[in-house]
Amino acid sequence: MVAAARGLPASGYALEVDGRLKAEFSTRDGAKAGAQELKKRFPMLRVRIYDAQTKTREEI
Repeated sequence: MVAAARGLPASGYALEVDGRLKAEFSTRDGAKAGAQELKKRFPMLRVRIYDAQTKTREEI
């Protein structure tokens, strides 16, 4: 069975971990806090925040 691919969110923010979307947030502060906590626990991961409004990614 193949899992459905997760598409980019139409609004809000999403956490991208090693190229895969993992969580969605309604606020930038929530996404940034989640990304920083994840990066603190697992520093070897590549964590980025995707902004649906501007369609850009920010490296954490």
